[in-house]
Amino acid sequence: MRKSFCLLPLAAALLLSGCVNLAPEYTRPEAPVPAAWPQDEATRSAVVLTDGLAQWGDFFTDPRLRELIRLGLINNRDLRSATYAVEQARAQYRVSRADLFPTIAAAADETASRTPQSVSTTGRESTSQVYTAQLGMTAYELDLFGRVRNLNEQALQAYMQTEAAQRSMQMTVITEIAQTWLSLGAAKDLLKLADMTYESQVQSLRLIEKSYELGASSQLEVQQAITTVASAQSAQAQARRSVSQYRNALNTLVGSPVDPSMEPDRLVESATSPVSAISNVPSEVLLQRPDIAAAEAALRSANANIGVARAAFFPSISLTGAFGTTSGELEDLFSSGTGFWNFVPQISLPIFSGGRNIANLEAAEAAQKAAVADYESAIQKAFQEVSDALAMEGTVGDELKAQQRLADATAESLRLSEERYKNGAESYLTVLDSQRANFSAQQTLISTKLSRATSFVTLYKAMGGGSQLQPQDVSEQGAPAQGGSVGTTGSIPAESGHERS
Repeated sequence: MRKSFCLLPLAAALLLSGCVNLAPEYTRPEAPVPAAWPQDEATRSAVVLTDGLAQWGDFFTDPRLRELIRLGLINNRDLRSATYAVEQARAQYRVSRADLFPTIAAAADETASRTPQSVSTTGRESTSQVYTAQLGMTAYELDLFGRVRNLNEQALQAYMQTEAAQRSMQMTVITEIAQTWLSLGAAKDLLKLADMTYESQVQSLRLIEKSYELGASSQLEVQQAITTVASAQSAQAQARRSVSQYRNALNTLVGSPVDPSMEPDRLVESATSPVSAISNVPSEVLLQRPDIAAAEAALRSANANIGVARAAFFPSISLTGAFGTTSGELEDLFSSGTGFWNFVPQISLPIFSGGRNIANLEAAEAAQKAAVADYESAIQKAFQEVSDALAMEGTVGDELKAQQRLADATAESLRLSEERYKNGAESYLTVLDSQRANFSAQQTLISTKLSRATSFVTLYKAMGGGSQLQPQDVSEQGAPAQGGSVGTTGSIPAESGHERS
């Protein structure tokens, strides 16, 4: 009965823990961007959809590309590192959360001592043993002013930032695989164009050399033809290099060698579904982006840090206590009358710290203001990225049509100049100019088609597409273990019971 009575102060103190939170109440800042997307000549052709962003498996329509993205989400080393960073942050959050509860440990020990005859008060040598078994709590801080809870909130927001970084990395891996795959197809189209141009120039050189042997062409025309062959050969080498480099980049992004059958043999212009702004309200779109989520988590952490700094001005109370049994004989350790207890509350009241606490509070408040500015800057940059992507989508179609007409016109000019040269109505210099113009126009046409194909991917990424983490069964060798897989949701463990303020 006396034991229970003595533990009442401890129980009462624990009930009082966590009464006050000195952190400012968190309010999300207003988005410093217009209430609607830009409406101008560049964006008027961009269609505004009303449904949500599709999952990447629905957005990318080519089965080869979808399979490469799936492999990349499993094998990409940067994404795997980001996934394990999330697991580390989650564990660190749990470590911080443990400070909210007292640490109770059981201990048993024996103390033995020998007193020699020369110093013994009885004049005889003696040996003694004391056995103890106890449950104890050491220096548990009562969180009366929210210091521990705000430190725990900071750990939670650090976890949220890491989870947002994982989402951002996943989004980057998905879209870069798609853009590199499309670029590889365009590079192969450019290589085919360079091969055809080189073969055509070689044939023209042979014809001119024969014409020169017959006296119908000059040495100047032969040299001009040689220069076109050399130029075509150089373009051919550049195209081969570009194909190889895009292939290497794709292998790195996927995280393993890509089977040649998974590569595009040409630019696939219909590899994605159309996408545009999912809402006329920018804030509804931008808040889906992981970089915005990370900036807001940093702001919440800075907000909690003010609470930590404010708590330093108030008393700190810690509790140490234990109860158990002790005896000089092991067999009597749990006998009647061997019980003991101790309860040691300690209070620390700051009186003079040389201005340290005030300076820490001022630093925390300045950091919170900087975090607000960073959050607003992240939203503004995201708004610009989406606006730029809308402008690209709204204009690249018209650009492609114009470039197609230009390519068709230069091809026809080349055909006519060659016919006139054969009939002696034009010099070979006119043919050379037509060949250069046509080759340049065809190259630009392929590049414009690539811009059209990647514009959807760019807009999808700018709006946060591909950052949705979905649970998936990752069983391949070398993949992260369960709970650390790339597809995990990254949610706070259910047993935490922590409420975000």
